[in-house]
Amino acid sequence: MTSRICPLCEACCGLDITVEDGHVTAIRGDADDVLSRGFICPKGAALGELHDDPDRLRGPLIKRDGGFVAATWDEAFAEIAARLPPIIDAYGPNAVATYAGNPTAHKAGLLLYGMRLSRELRTANVFSASTLDQMPKQLASGLLFGHWLSVAVPDLDRTELLVVLGANPVASNGSMWTVPDFRGKAKALQARGGTLVVIDPRRTETAALADEHHFIRPGGDAFLLLGIVHTLVTEGLVRLGRLAPHVTGVDAVAEAARDFAPEVVADRCGMPAATIRDLARRLATTPRAALYARIGACTQTYGTLASWLVDVINTLTGHLDAVGGVMFPKAAAFAANTAGASGRGKGVTTGRRHSRVSGAPEVFGELPVTCLAEEIETPGEGQVRALIAIAGNPVLSAPNGPRLAQALASLELMVSFDIYLNETSRHAHVILPGYSSLAEPHFDVAFPQLAWRNTARYSEPLVAPPAGHPAEWELLVRLIGIVRGRGANVDVAALDDELAADDVRRLAGPMTEAVLAAVAPRRGPDRLFDLALRAGPYRLTLDAVRAAPHGLDLGELAPRIPELLRTPSGMIELAPPALISDVARARADLARPAPPLVIIGRRQLRSNNSWMHNLPTLAKGKFRGTALVHPDDAARLALQDGGRARISREGRAIDVQVEISDHMMPGVVSLPHGWGHDLAGTQLAVASQRPGANLNALLGDDLRDPLSGTAVLSGVAIEMHPL
Repeated sequence: MTSRICPLCEACCGLDITVEDGHVTAIRGDADDVLSRGFICPKGAALGELHDDPDRLRGPLIKRDGGFVAATWDEAFAEIAARLPPIIDAYGPNAVATYAGNPTAHKAGLLLYGMRLSRELRTANVFSASTLDQMPKQLASGLLFGHWLSVAVPDLDRTELLVVLGANPVASNGSMWTVPDFRGKAKALQARGGTLVVIDPRRTETAALADEHHFIRPGGDAFLLLGIVHTLVTEGLVRLGRLAPHVTGVDAVAEAARDFAPEVVADRCGMPAATIRDLARRLATTPRAALYARIGACTQTYGTLASWLVDVINTLTGHLDAVGGVMFPKAAAFAANTAGASGRGKGVTTGRRHSRVSGAPEVFGELPVTCLAEEIETPGEGQVRALIAIAGNPVLSAPNGPRLAQALASLELMVSFDIYLNETSRHAHVILPGYSSLAEPHFDVAFPQLAWRNTARYSEPLVAPPAGHPAEWELLVRLIGIVRGRGANVDVAALDDELAADDVRRLAGPMTEAVLAAVAPRRGPDRLFDLALRAGPYRLTLDAVRAAPHGLDLGELAPRIPELLRTPSGMIELAPPALISDVARARADLARPAPPLVIIGRRQLRSNNSWMHNLPTLAKGKFRGTALVHPDDAARLALQDGGRARISREGRAIDVQVEISDHMMPGVVSLPHGWGHDLAGTQLAVASQRPGANLNALLGDDLRDPLSGTAVLSGVAIEMHPL
């Protein structure tokens, strides 16, 4: 039995895995893991099925005459080398787009070398799943604290009051918050006399555990939060505490919230004014309290505004960077807020370029993924003619998937790094699959920057890689070689050495050779891990982390302001002009009447990514792709429990299975994302048996939060009738 980090979700749990003859025979939680302490969920238990899935691609595919044929690695790269450089030469670098999906964040080789590929391409057309999910939180954090990943997370083990808004951490075990076994930690909070409050349009698994649950109108989060800020200001409840010398913009925030008294916003957010005032008072007067919001607060038209106001409230109540409040992890590696001079920096900038067709601003180096289809379809200079897609399935995960699918089918070249022939990769001309994650080392690059506790962990490979099958990072380096004009047969090891030397030289200058010698003979991601650990705040080495199979415990979260700040002023910039200006948009929207019926998504423990629907352990049991409808709405619309219904919006329609549930707020329907496995040309045998309906096929790709470019996936008006 060997310890291993689970690569399937943000919880990053430690597992004990037994492998015999190359097959997984047992998986259980690693009781000694310093982060997860023995917790395991059904996804981790299904890791063996992913390893052995007969639908998982074992070698490259090339499209010939409309169908895929098996190819050698040399044949696959020869195909790319014959087609990609002529596109760049004829039309320029912006003719090539990149897209990175959610699994990229869990595979260090894809993440680190995928970012390098985008830089090598010099394209403005960089897209990822971040604008379907988390960009509002990253933008708000960057504007306030100076870096996109300076995200404050609840200090759950020491808080007395946790208010959860539009999030379901029992199902996700944290989102932009790595907190395995949230349920156990929440019960411990309650056992020590603390309180869990959930605000959500659905009585989620987290709400069922909570001491209190309050319904909220989808899209009403920013109005609720402005009502709380108004209460804090007008009732004299603002307490900045030790952060007072480090905060600027409090008066501007107070003025922005002036017109949003709880009595004014109550109808807009669907919550009584007395409840809003009570929440504000409790957040202000509880010694250790934290407000946390996630997917529901991000994937709406006021996503950035709501994400910003969460940090504003935690700051005004004295709970930011405070024990038992929300705090900033201190990652052992790859964290920009631990590098360079502390306490001041260049901050973040958006809009350095704009999308060609819609003029959407760049944020964190990316354009909104909802702009991808139009960038492919629209002729003219800069038209996207080639796409490199890395571990993503935007045909299901992005709005207006049918339009995107049609656009992908028109590309001159599409290269997919994917382990499945799915709804997106079926449009590729070349598919380059990685091998099983159990055959590669694992180090979490991003998630320690969001974790409930500071740790450093590394997993050794459990099985040998297939003979002749390159690692994913080697595939990306080979592609970089093609982009650099070195052809399909570039020396991968030599080019990797060049890339590493270039990166080190920018930081170490004349010490470059000595730094590289210290991590020799490592190559690939292991070399990058070692370099990042040595440069990190704990001055660790990869050898030291490898010597601790259950991970190194680097301690509980501790106050980090002002050291963490990277803003130009060296202050917490609480009132960024773009956000203060966006309050006017909310003010103009205060009196908008509620549509009779809106739709929201749903997070599910067993299926938070579309490819998990192909694993038998996760797919078995009752069908989970149902549309939840409140009994009153079902009666009004003549819907039957277990029956079929059609949901439509602006000429788009999907057919769903109805599940009547009083867990829903009246006027709100919930349908989980990631379903819709009934499209031709895929190879997903288990998923196709119960394909479900694609929520995002209903939604327009013109609906975006204007600040972050994030797609509006929640609170959209629909019509529904029985079939």
